[in-house]
Amino acid sequence: MSDIVFNDLGSDMPEIADDDVDIELEEEIRAAEDAMKAAEAAGAGEKKKKKKKKKLLPGEEPEEEEGGEAGEAAPSGDKKKKKKKKPLPGEEEEEQGGDNEEDNLEEDAVRVKVDTRHLQCRFYEEPYPEVESLVMVNVNHIAEMGAYVSLLEYNNIEGMILLSELSRRRIRSINKLIRVNRNEVVMVLRVDKEKGYIDLSKRRVSPEDIAKCEDRFSKAKAVHSVLRHLADQRKMNLEDLYVQIGWPLYKKYGHAYDAFKLTLAPGENTEDPFADIEMEAEVKADLLQYIKRRLAPQPIKVRADIEVSCFTYEGIDAIKESLLAGVDVGTNSVPAADIKIKLIAPPIYVMSTMTLDKDKGIELLNKAIQKIEEMIVGKGGKMEVKMAAKAVSIREETELQAMMDRLAAENAEVDGDEPEEE
Repeated sequence: MSDIVFNDLGSDMPEIADDDVDIELEEEIRAAEDAMKAAEAAGAGEKKKKKKKKKLLPGEEPEEEEGGEAGEAAPSGDKKKKKKKKPLPGEEEEEQGGDNEEDNLEEDAVRVKVDTRHLQCRFYEEPYPEVESLVMVNVNHIAEMGAYVSLLEYNNIEGMILLSELSRRRIRSINKLIRVNRNEVVMVLRVDKEKGYIDLSKRRVSPEDIAKCEDRFSKAKAVHSVLRHLADQRKMNLEDLYVQIGWPLYKKYGHAYDAFKLTLAPGENTEDPFADIEMEAEVKADLLQYIKRRLAPQPIKVRADIEVSCFTYEGIDAIKESLLAGVDVGTNSVPAADIKIKLIAPPIYVMSTMTLDKDKGIELLNKAIQKIEEMIVGKGGKMEVKMAAKAVSIREETELQAMMDRLAAENAEVDGDEPEEE
């Protein structure tokens, strides 16, 4: 007969033995241990994904992590902080002026903008050009209706060249007629001062008109640079200087450039173009100083290419004598000028001279060429002008020097040209 113990409440349920309680506790402990092992395994997998730290050498400092804890993205735009340098024994600790000192300097540089509105003004007194007058423009962009341009002489106000006014011929490629950022001489067709519309034409401009407009524009640009420099140095308004100095000189002398050139002419009897203009003595002194520096005449190089040959008995002696006669033309001129003649490649020679007056320099070379032709023809030779006398640019001189160097290198003796010894 088994022993059954009833509880105090009189329930029919039998009492649980101690052995059963121990078994349940062991099962719960095992379940908890299994959960802990699973969590540790998952944590070990995540640690393997982390970036391995670099082994530090003796004396090295550990690098700071950019992204902070694992799984956190580094904040965009944040810069690494500059590490504080540890002072050596006897050194003073550097004062921290702020981690973003360089950033503050960059921000200040961006914020500082030079205001140049007081240095902007048109060249002439009239705010708009007259109809049928010639103006210099710069092409901004090309659209379906035409080309939009800026009038350089009128403070870059906008105008438009219609497609029908680009050329008299049929337009096959508009890029061959007009290009962006190129200066063009155009004629004014219509001006609407109320709306600010300016219609322009390129096809109605003749080559003679282009030369005149370019000359006038270059002079007006030189005057503008002088007055703009004065306004910048004296912290003045450019338009006020035009009202006070520039536009009165345009009325009196036709062009302010001619008035400025009078200040460069030597002599006591030279007219003072600023006699009727009221201005401070310091302003006038600065103006005259910059006019002399900006508008002083610069030496111009004039060049001509000729071909001289002689196949008579005198030959090279006749050529040499004729060229020296051409050099003597410059020596005997008043004032004396230096004419140089160099050999490019037989029988082509280049003649050149430096002068302050382009027309006089061309006239002098033409006289020298005429003298050379008289001498060489008299000795049975002949002469032909390959390039008429003209003022040359630095680019043309550079090309000539490169060609002469190339020809000299081709004519130079090399090892293979030496005769072989028997």
